[in-house]
Amino acid sequence: MSDAVFLTEVCSRDGFQSIREWIPTEVKVEIVNALIDCGYKQVEVTSFVHPRAIPQLKDADDVLAQVKRRDGVTFRALVPNVRGLERAINAGVHKAKLMLSASDSHSISNANCTTEEALTQFEPLIERAKESDIEIAGSISVAFGCPYEGDVPVERLIMICERYASFGIEEVSLADTTGMANPAQIKRTVRELTQRFPQLVFTLHLHNTRGMAFANAVAGYEEGIRHFDSSTGGLGGCPYAPGASGNIASEDLIHGFEAMGIPTNVSLDRVLETARLIQQHLPSHIDSFVLKAGKSSDLSERPAEQVKVES
Repeated sequence: MSDAVFLTEVCSRDGFQSIREWIPTEVKVEIVNALIDCGYKQVEVTSFVHPRAIPQLKDADDVLAQVKRRDGVTFRALVPNVRGLERAINAGVHKAKLMLSASDSHSISNANCTTEEALTQFEPLIERAKESDIEIAGSISVAFGCPYEGDVPVERLIMICERYASFGIEEVSLADTTGMANPAQIKRTVRELTQRFPQLVFTLHLHNTRGMAFANAVAGYEEGIRHFDSSTGGLGGCPYAPGASGNIASEDLIHGFEAMGIPTNVSLDRVLETARLIQQHLPSHIDSFVLKAGKSSDLSERPAEQVKVES
């Protein structure tokens, strides 16, 4: 296994939205700028949802107006409707990701409508996007298990992918929103979807709620997935899904893949520096193995002499 992976950093959207205490706009800008310096080619900067739904991201326009722009770095944002899309276009977002749940229960909780109703509401959004330069990507939350309904049938995912394909969408994110997936399930689901939809690029968006995220990432990689979302410091969690703790930490994903000889083209050292910056501002929200333990290549000094223990 040596094919490089493409990582999208989602800390400033998925990570920040889960934090109740207000993060000042200038701190958000500082963190996003630091993330850009890590070498990511795509950063999910924010979300254009209604401020009442996600108060933490009400400054989305201001953040995008102040962050630095760099050639070759795509700015992505989550958009729920046409109004959100208009804001994203005006803010200079390159790619808008749609917000959709695999189950009706999670969709009603998250978007106040069923999955089918949400898909229907995407139609004018898609038409508006065609009039602009913005790209549209699809997503499927709770794709591997719903906290209200349990297992999500793969037929449900197939139906959603068919609708996305009919819209002309070429990229779909599969989200393990509450960390319910396991490697065998990831393999079965990814194999089924990639065989049925070879024209679609699938991304895995994994949460580490039950410590399975890296194993799930490797399972996805073995089935051909090369695009992954991750969050520096392990920040994240859906406000509308019980038990949805943080995303897989970017530093853990990068460290694991690089140790296996899989290039990520993102600087682990810079990601760790950014994780420490986030830790300074949000100390109680960091959840990262590598930040705590260091890289496996960080060796300790040998003892000066052997310690003898008397029997």
